[in-house]
Amino acid sequence: MTQRLTKAVIPAAGLGTRFLPATKAMPKEMLPVVDKPAIQYVVEEAVAAGLTDVLMITGRNKNALENHFDRVGELEATLEAKGDTEKLAKVEYSTGLADMHYVRQGDPLGLGHAVLRAHMHVGREPFAVLLGDDIIDPGDPLLDRMIAVQEQRQTSVIALMEVDSAQAHLYGVATVEPTDEPDVVRVTSLVEKPAPGTAPSNLAVIGRYVLRPEIFDILEHTQPGKGGEIQLTDALLELAGDTEHGGVYGVVFRGRRYDTGDRLDYIKAIVQLAVERDDLGPELRPWLRQFASSLD
Repeated sequence: MTQRLTKAVIPAAGLGTRFLPATKAMPKEMLPVVDKPAIQYVVEEAVAAGLTDVLMITGRNKNALENHFDRVGELEATLEAKGDTEKLAKVEYSTGLADMHYVRQGDPLGLGHAVLRAHMHVGREPFAVLLGDDIIDPGDPLLDRMIAVQEQRQTSVIALMEVDSAQAHLYGVATVEPTDEPDVVRVTSLVEKPAPGTAPSNLAVIGRYVLRPEIFDILEHTQPGKGGEIQLTDALLELAGDTEHGGVYGVVFRGRRYDTGDRLDYIKAIVQLAVERDDLGPELRPWLRQFASSLD
């Protein structure tokens, strides 16, 4: 398998209960981060890495996701009639970002089950999985590096990030061995959300994966694990021992990541991304300094 990756899978079927009541009628992926929905940042990241074929795994009441990446003829005509070319360009940009496809997950049986739903679309090609809750700062590219490692080693690759040991129980955690590259490790074991104080390391799995299609064969027989769900981590653990297909490697990411599924991180993401923008930063930064100085 030496073909260039072109397909990205974005699981987006979760209920977003941590953001209720805001997500009672709106998908959590559509919550705005500054002036774009969180899901658009994820699609833009995939496209920037050369992945132009995007499959979104959705659920009931997620129609807004499809509508966002579709044409809105009446809105476009109104903006064009007003001569508002700037807003028109933004609307048309999201429409033409990628070749978008959608499939429903059906039963909420976990991330592994959501990825398995992509089997018919992906076929027997390597592909990327991007979780919609994780925004990777555009200034700190991760997916490009993961794709390069996958193509070089012909293996499956996951993204890892060092976290506080006290927070490790909130993640899938990897046991690793070093390689000849400082940011690449070989994964020898994985555990999903270990009990507090029992994590084998502080290297947490974050929401980016570049996988060989053999993951589908494993997911077909993966039994429900933590939380009664089919865990992608359990399938990756089995794949890690599959030397015939290269095992599993990790890219250790030390850039900026925003967990928009967490309310505090969501607020931080808005502030940090807005501060760096040319149209908002010059006015926002002085206000933030003044506001911060007023805090006791």
